[in-house]
Amino acid sequence: MLSHIVDAVRQMFFLLRDVEETRETVASLKEQLAETNEMVRQLSVEVRHNKEAEQHEREKLVLRLENALLRMERQLTEKNATQRKK
Repeated sequence: MLSHIVDAVRQMFFLLRDVEETRETVASLKEQLAETNEMVRQLSVEVRHNKEAEQHEREKLVLRLENALLRMERQLTEKNATQRKK
């Protein structure tokens, strides 16, 4: 009978220790999850910013191309007008 009580107390001690370790593990995992969530949020902001910056760069390139084409068209028009006058 005494050995059953000793075994029960020993088992309770081990269970209490396991519960405490589990609590510590859960607390650590919650902290890691919070850090991971913050990193994901920051990455999301950076990705959005990069997409916007790339879109602006594409728009600028299109405008430069249009500008270059308009200049070439104007030069061709001027050249043709000069050749017709001769």
